[in-house]
Amino acid sequence: MIENLFSMKDKICIVTGGSRGLGAFIAQAYLEAGAKRVYITARKAESCHAAAEELSKFGECIAIPGDVATTEGLTALVQAINEKESHIDVLVNNAGTGWGASFDEYPEHGWDKVMDLNVKSPFFLIQALAPLLRKNSNPQNCSRIINIGSVAAICGNSLDNFSYSASKAAIHQLTRNLAHELAPDHILVNAIAPGRFYSSLTQHISDDKEVFEEELKAIPLKRWGEATDIAGVALMLSSQAGSFITGEIITLDGGTTLIN
Repeated sequence: MIENLFSMKDKICIVTGGSRGLGAFIAQAYLEAGAKRVYITARKAESCHAAAEELSKFGECIAIPGDVATTEGLTALVQAINEKESHIDVLVNNAGTGWGASFDEYPEHGWDKVMDLNVKSPFFLIQALAPLLRKNSNPQNCSRIINIGSVAAICGNSLDNFSYSASKAAIHQLTRNLAHELAPDHILVNAIAPGRFYSSLTQHISDDKEVFEEELKAIPLKRWGEATDIAGVALMLSSQAGSFITGEIITLDGGTTLIN
């Protein structure tokens, strides 16, 4: 029983925003756990192909570059997947963005950009890929959807990133709604709400020793998350180990939400 509990053998997975950071960590975890194929997306074609080449050291990884924040990009992704696969087992909605500005200067176009990619895109991608998720799903082998939320949706301090925290709160609630909607189709829907993780997006903080040390004070475990931290939870939610979990928001923050 334990031997195959976290296995991804024969599973076909899609990870949006999979060229770096959390998305790349999750894609690698799936491949190392035996996934049949992992598709990754990213807006920049060069980085998407480079990441897929690097990840292919662990298994078959295919790049599908495109901007899933646009209708055209999302449609192209769905068309490409339908041309290549008769079903999919796992969809990870990881692609996301933020926009920092003070309250008095926060722009409408910044708000819309964040909401389009962080909330609108995951919903319509799930809607479009639902037929492929249903195709191979049954009570003993449920398909999985993982949405990447954030502790920013739980804590009260937006850190001048108002639309980001609001968008992640929306994706948490959308996760619950879709878990209820798709349960009869044997599709499990959960979210991971990460705290601070090492990535290119947070490098400006981790490179500043003073700021980094100050941030650690707000984390009970006194460290940032690493690749294995997100990989473990993603594997659990995508494998037999997570077959009785749906509609949950799993915080992955070293205890940050305990004191914030």
